[in-house]
Amino acid sequence: MLRQALRKFGQKLVHRRPLEQDIYEFEYGVSLSTLDLVALGVGRTVGVGIYFLVAEVASSQAGPATVICFLVAGLTSLLAGLCYAEFSARVPHSGSAYLYCFVTVGELWAFITGWNLILFLFLDTVVVIQAWTLIFDYLIRNQISESISEHIPQVLTDNLVYFTLVLGFFLLEFQRVAYHKFFIVFKLFTLVKLLLLSFVIISGFVKGDLHNWKLTEEDYIKAGLNDTSILRSLGSGGFMPFGFQGILRGAATCFYAFIGFSILVTRVKESHMPERSIPMGIVISLLTCFLVYFGVSAALTLMVPYYQLRPGSTLPEAFLHIGWGLAYYVVAVAIFFSISVSMYWGFTYPIHIVLCMMVNDGLLFPVLARFITGTYTYFVFSIFIYVIAVIILLFFGFANLLDLRSTATLLSYSLVAFCVLIIRYQPERKNKENEAEEEEENEGNEAEVQEENPPAAEKLTLQGLFFPGSPTPTPLSGRVVYVCSSLLVLLLIVLCLVLAQWPGLLSGDPGWITVVVLLLVVITGITGIIWRQPQSSHLPHFKVPGLPLLPLLSIFLNVCLMMQMTAGTWVRFGAWMLTGFIIYFAYGIQHSLK
Repeated sequence: MLRQALRKFGQKLVHRRPLEQDIYEFEYGVSLSTLDLVALGVGRTVGVGIYFLVAEVASSQAGPATVICFLVAGLTSLLAGLCYAEFSARVPHSGSAYLYCFVTVGELWAFITGWNLILFLFLDTVVVIQAWTLIFDYLIRNQISESISEHIPQVLTDNLVYFTLVLGFFLLEFQRVAYHKFFIVFKLFTLVKLLLLSFVIISGFVKGDLHNWKLTEEDYIKAGLNDTSILRSLGSGGFMPFGFQGILRGAATCFYAFIGFSILVTRVKESHMPERSIPMGIVISLLTCFLVYFGVSAALTLMVPYYQLRPGSTLPEAFLHIGWGLAYYVVAVAIFFSISVSMYWGFTYPIHIVLCMMVNDGLLFPVLARFITGTYTYFVFSIFIYVIAVIILLFFGFANLLDLRSTATLLSYSLVAFCVLIIRYQPERKNKENEAEEEEENEGNEAEVQEENPPAAEKLTLQGLFFPGSPTPTPLSGRVVYVCSSLLVLLLIVLCLVLAQWPGLLSGDPGWITVVVLLLVVITGITGIIWRQPQSSHLPHFKVPGLPLLPLLSIFLNVCLMMQMTAGTWVRFGAWMLTGFIIYFAYGIQHSLK
């Protein structure tokens, strides 16, 4: 009895969602070309990250090597984008990482992914509220902060402005009318945004000084930074003042700037030939964003010595340093309206979509669907989200929120890469209609066939691991890939933990080096087993090249960046996940789709 209960429980955790069941989808009623998708991807990706992150990373994490941070973060996002692109071609629905995990690895991982989607969509609201407020305050040269600081306690001095602007953000939620008309405005502002950042790049190369990439301790002393503690916090100087570890930490922060391309996989129904246009849109938009980020970070660190940048400063402040006051206001105004226009779709609405998908699948409480679908209740829901966002801003710093957002996203990207790694090696899933037809067709001669050719049970042998007998995937080969992929993920996590001891490796410590070599040997062997397994012959129009290496590389880079997060970030993320597990095991597992 206990064995049957445990078996049923385990089957429930890995239950995969049939695609023939109804899927909650929202159609905007706009036909999108590949160029439209590129504009949408670039417009949703280029924004808060580049306006605020460069100074944050350059000042205390990477210095001029911020350009390398964006390179690492861009490569990580591109690999994740390729995985999303294959699923968009494979699953003909306006989906997300939640749907992809549900149809591939089962219910538990789908819930984890959906729960993380809710977290980072909510954090988007928090981050953009703060960014919008900061740039508004800078426009009037900090008059808001300075005036309220005389009459209000310090704990509210830097945050009261959020309460005055929250209504403006809420009103943006009702701008979804006339979507097709506004999309033209959105594309126009995306073009303006790119022209604006091109101006920043050109200004950096005109007014920049290459010496700012080769600073030494003498430069710090000349600038009046004689205090020993200050000099220590500035790093060792040069192009990489904070070393390789600083680049990794900066790349983890810069990763936030590339989040946004996943919106394209929610536009399958509106796309011309989505199996072609969505993969192209994802790849082109990510490459465009990387070139812009690389140029802006190079320009900023050339214009301003990295030690003069301060955490929380914005991109327009660089023009005050070079004496271009008019450019400061022009860029600040353009950024202000850029953030406002990009808020057109709102941030509570994507949360609404994810919640409805999970409620329809039985993983969350039905009352949530009734609460967020009604006109007045949705109004209350939006106010509630914004108020909570503003309250969170009182207790958490900007960098902490970005790290928490990036952690949730990196986990989701890793799960999608894991799904791509195993789905290519699985037997074809037949829908219920095909299975019924096949049963009727074979019902008459099934007994005769079994007598003449009794089915041979598949056996797992060492030779069969490297030389499978079937040219097409079988249930056994599919299980082999599933188990090997799971082991690889665990080994990659261990490898990243070991590589975190980078100083010990550089010092030639034989213990650490031996562990790394052994891990690499085992990882290579298991990867070889996966590579030898037969792949499905029914491949989508777009597929991730270099399987199984590229998905594994994507998981490895994601885990490496996650390892750079602070202990406080992991505590907050753990608390969120614990809450989710309580909801799932108390309610979701009992009411989800059968």
